[in-house]
Amino acid sequence: MEYIRITKENIDKEHICCAMSGQQSLAKKEWLKQRFEEGLVFYRSAERGKCFIEYIPAENAWVPIEAAGWLYINYLWVSGSLKGHGVCILCAEGRKREFLADPKFLTHKGFKVSDTSDCGINLMYLPLAESAQSPKFKACAKHPKVEENGFVLYYTDQCPYTYYWVPKVQEAAKEHGIPFKAIHVTEKETAQNVPAPVT
Repeated sequence: MEYIRITKENIDKEHICCAMSGQQSLAKKEWLKQRFEEGLVFYRSAERGKCFIEYIPAENAWVPIEAAGWLYINYLWVSGSLKGHGVCILCAEGRKREFLADPKFLTHKGFKVSDTSDCGINLMYLPLAESAQSPKFKACAKHPKVEENGFVLYYTDQCPYTYYWVPKVQEAAKEHGIPFKAIHVTEKETAQNVPAPVT
């Protein structure tokens, strides 16, 4: 299988798989451009939309974990004839959620749960050296809590679909009389300290 490495030099002309077009694609591409200097790597299959992986040194991941020296996989997407060859890092405890990897599949591939948040999100890892210290959630992610009443949504431009879903969640909260606050996270340091395991 052939792969294309997406870089700062070619990103404007390359398809990036999950971000199909429009504002979502532009926001995601801008976010990626800023992460390349932090060690982010993005590969996709030459066959559009079938397979891609995005990973970064864990110290620069936009999630609140302590995993110095580890590699953090932001995304791994596999579909069609390529499906069944991939793994990821975050999953939901005991079940699959649409936006996270399947925990049964990760366990089958040798991943282990290294930490679990109070809201049921697991941090899984595949140790390459038995002496390696396992990664863990920061306290803000392990015990997520906000002071505000209602629904507080933290989001980044890492996922291109936030431009679609954030207004939908806001609309649903309004319809049900739930106080709502959206917080657009635009800096790595903020993302690494949000009171949630997933943004």
